[in-house]
Amino acid sequence: MAANPRTFTDVQRTVLSSHKGSTIEDKMSFYDGWSELYEQDVMCLDYQAPLLAAESLAAVMLEDRDQALILDIACGTGLVAVQLQRLGFCNFHGMDGSEGMLELARSKSVYQTLQKCILDTESLPASSDSYDAVVIVGALSEGQVPYTVLLELHRVTKPGGFVCMTTRTNTSNQLYKKQLQAVMEEMEQKGLWERVKVQEVEHWEKATSVHETEQDSEYISGMICIYRKSRSQD
Repeated sequence: MAANPRTFTDVQRTVLSSHKGSTIEDKMSFYDGWSELYEQDVMCLDYQAPLLAAESLAAVMLEDRDQALILDIACGTGLVAVQLQRLGFCNFHGMDGSEGMLELARSKSVYQTLQKCILDTESLPASSDSYDAVVIVGALSEGQVPYTVLLELHRVTKPGGFVCMTTRTNTSNQLYKKQLQAVMEEMEQKGLWERVKVQEVEHWEKATSVHETEQDSEYISGMICIYRKSRSQD
């Protein structure tokens, strides 16, 4: 363990610096460099999304968890898969754009496969109708993964399978959240999937900017959404 643990100010500077890079290459370079300190830093931020998303998915997948095949998109260092494993899930495939993050995920020996995949213009390197559940936690926000990826998440999910997504609902992510919800609702109207759960969470993580604090709280808010893919696709 480090002799001098990082302070909240250290973490704040790191997170704010992530917004400076404008290209995909810049962003992946940032995450490669952050990977070794990532888990320590999100603990400092009291980041709740991996735990809450895992518990939410487990609440709707009550049977055969040990048989279910889960695709963890933007898996990072594997925080979500570790929480899901604790809840009885056993089979994980992971994808992330950062090789540094993937190296940390490999070290956990939780995933059966891990692939490098930049979720911008690429299609997911997976066959259609392959996964019992797809999770994407922490990456659906402004400046990260485009909300258009939802169609790919839907494509690789088995009919009757689940898609579990999270997004921040803080001030700077409001436009993205609105656009994301519009796509979710349009897909529901087209009969591609049905909404299972949408949950607002007040204490998502500690705010790294004074402009993001809400109602005198030191936390920003977030949202968990779970949809179930339609069994019949016309």
